Amino acid sequence: MHAANYVSVADLAIASVLVLISAAISLWLKLGLTQRIAVAAVRTVVQLSLVGLVLKWVFSANQWYWVVGIVMLMTVIAGISARSHSAWIYRGMTQDALSSVWLSSWLVAAIGLFLVLHVRPWYEPQYVIPIIGMILGNSLTGISLCLDRLTQDLYSRRGHVEMLLSLGASAWEAYRDTARRAVISGMLPTINSMSVVGLVSLPGMMTGQILAGGAPDQAVRYQVVMLFVICAGSALGCMLCALLVFRRLFNNSGQFCTWRLYSNKPQ
Repeated sequence: MHAANYVSVADLAIASVLVLISAAISLWLKLGLTQRIAVAAVRTVVQLSLVGLVLKWVFSANQWYWVVGIVMLMTVIAGISARSHSAWIYRGMTQDALSSVWLSSWLVAAIGLFLVLHVRPWYEPQYVIPIIGMILGNSLTGISLCLDRLTQDLYSRRGHVEMLLSLGASAWEAYRDTARRAVISGMLPTINSMSVVGLVSLPGMMTGQILAGGAPDQAVRYQVVMLFVICAGSALGCMLCALLVFRRLFNNSGQFCTWRLYSNKPQ
């Protein structure tokens, strides 16, 4: 490996000074973020170091069951994380978040990996794990925003929803505008990222390939594929999430079950 591409422990120590600068700014301005910055920095080093060791072993083993196991674990963590940020929750929310993340991410990942990138064998860890990881991360963000917006709007506008139902609107008609706003909220980060890609920033996958010595045109093509796959995953995940929330909070008689929503804040 070329010396310019090698990051030593000393280089990491120098980079840690940047975190110390962030902590110093927090202390100076009394932001109250010093401890959180320190914890986040330590977790970053520990978690990524452990992941690096695991991936090094998995890559050398090159067995399908280890790849599937890791991807399943990543999916479960993403599903639980998508649910944890909502201010209002309901029974079955974890299952809905997990289903949304799982179905949307795995579907678009299968299309991207096997129909577009033609990965062979299908469990090639060098491709499967990082690509599904990127898709899961973006789907998690979109679904989390969608869930939070859905539950907050349904609770704060419950009187409006019930008024529409009393005036003869169907359950879906009363729910539709709320669902539309939530799906838009979930998809906006991905859309905004796609709108300025290459103008404001170079995405991680493209940057990594260029730093590794890959041809820029191929790096661009890989990144375009990934952005399209991520966009599809976010859209499918948000729409599926909205449908699952509708099934949970409106019964078969078309009633809005407001009593199923409760605060996620500790009492």
